[in-house]
Amino acid sequence: MNIATYILIFLVFTLLASGLFIVKQQTAAIIERFGKFVAVRQPGLHLKIPLVDKVAGRMSLKILQLDVIVETKTKDDVFVKLKVSVQYKVVTGSVYDAFYRLDYPQDQITSYVFDVIRAEVPKMKLDDVFEKKNDIANAVKGELNEAMTNYGYDIIKALVTDIDPDAQVKEAMNRINAAEREKVAAQYEGDAARILIVEKAKAEAESKRLQGQGIADQRREIARGLEESVDVLNGVGINSQEASALIVVTQHYDTLQSIGEHTNSNLILLPNSPQAGSDMLNNMVASFSASNQIGEAMKEQNLKNKKE
Repeated sequence: MNIATYILIFLVFTLLASGLFIVKQQTAAIIERFGKFVAVRQPGLHLKIPLVDKVAGRMSLKILQLDVIVETKTKDDVFVKLKVSVQYKVVTGSVYDAFYRLDYPQDQITSYVFDVIRAEVPKMKLDDVFEKKNDIANAVKGELNEAMTNYGYDIIKALVTDIDPDAQVKEAMNRINAAEREKVAAQYEGDAARILIVEKAKAEAESKRLQGQGIADQRREIARGLEESVDVLNGVGINSQEASALIVVTQHYDTLQSIGEHTNSNLILLPNSPQAGSDMLNNMVASFSASNQIGEAMKEQNLKNKKE
């Protein structure tokens, strides 16, 4: 075999090898013949006519994601940026439409997202944008599905993943939130202080009531003791006036004795008229006389009891 034969064999082998091609998993290959669409090849090993057929392109059948950031204004005139994530894929049976009917699908999706967001958000206040972000996402998905299905694309999901108001607006919202929390805290503190005051007042009232009841009981017992003392003195022939004077003198000396038991006690003697002093002295003398009479009477009574 000469050199020309070897060259011919090499060229034939090269042409046959160029007719083989592989399509990866989750991918579709578009085959054209002289610039005209021929077929869509699925994953695996395939054969094409060398120098006649060519792989015009490959389409991924995986789920893709496109992030779109849109700046718009709310109903209450607050500028806000929304990040919308759109998940989409090429429909397996619509690879031809996806490849030939739409050159830049991402630009098309972005345009529809801008259109929907700038139509929906200006109808809402800022707080409603946060609360109804799922409604916004559903509106975006519905609009995209209606538009992109004709081009062989299926919109899997649309998500509003971020809502970013102006920095000054966020600062103001944080101040409002902090003020509300401080207001609630102040209300709780006021309620707690009011409860403490009420309970303290109740405790003081109960203490006063018990103290008054104790004083009343004490005075009642003192009165009962005085009554019994007067009865005893009346039994030995001392009338009520003399008995009262004797009790007063006894209490007077008990008071002086109690004062003398404490070294730091002070005794204040109020001035009075000579007549009042003379009367007091006479009463004290009469009280001492009554006391002596009681003592003598008791001695006589004891002697009589012994003789009997």
